[in-house]
This record gives sequence, C-alpha cells and structure tokens, in this order.
Amino acid sequence: MITQGRSLRKPTGGLRRPYRKKRLYEKGSQPVLSKLGKERRLRIDRVTGAAVKQRVLQETVANVYNSSTKKYAVAKIKTVSNNPANRYFTRANIITKGAILDTELGKARVTNRPGQEGLINAVLVK
Repeated sequence: MITQGRSLRKPTGGLRRPYRKKRLYEKGSQPVLSKLGKERRLRIDRVTGAAVKQRVLQETVANVYNSSTKKYAVAKIKTVSNNPANRYFTRANIITKGAILDTELGKARVTNRPGQEGLINAVLVK
C-alpha cells in the first residue's frame, strides 16, 4: 500500500521503530499517467471527506490560453513534443504538468495537473 505517513528513517539515516501501523487516512494512490488518446476517458475517485476527483486517463483536447489576445480556445492535441518530467513520457505521449504539447494553435505548455483535475489547461509558448 502506498502511504503518506511518517518515514521509518531518521535524519541520520538510522531506522526508527514504528509506534503504530499504517492508517487509512495516510493512504496514497498510484500516479495517474494521463495519455494522449482517441477519446476522452476519466476515472472518478472518492477521496477524503467524500470529495470526488476526476482523473484524466486519456484526452484529445486542451484549453489553450493565448497571452497576446488574452483568450482561451479549445485546441486539438497532435502530440507531446517534450516532457521535462521524464524523457520516456515524450515517446509514450504521457501528459504531466510542464509538458510541451503540439496543438492546432501551436506549441503549448501544460499548466495544471491532469491526473488531479480532470482536464488539461495550457499556455501558448512563443
């Protein structure tokens, strides 16, 4: 189980003896690798406080902001041209925050986290 609880290691590197086991409220989740796909696919997860998170599994379009006209437009994504998070994500067309997308309007940088928010927002790069 992925946990966001306290580490077992001390700052010195020594092993700390746990005083309890893992708790449900410390539970984490697997990373969602949002991909460029043929159709839009979401996964809806229930999170703490009975809230709901929409996670993008596959997406075809992005909300692209043009800073010169100060307007948003929905643009079709052609491919992922660069992803600084991981060089292998570029080949697999995986979209994360900071990824450079090749859209109909031009190159755009992703400004949000698609695996957390359920959509893709981007800004045109000059």
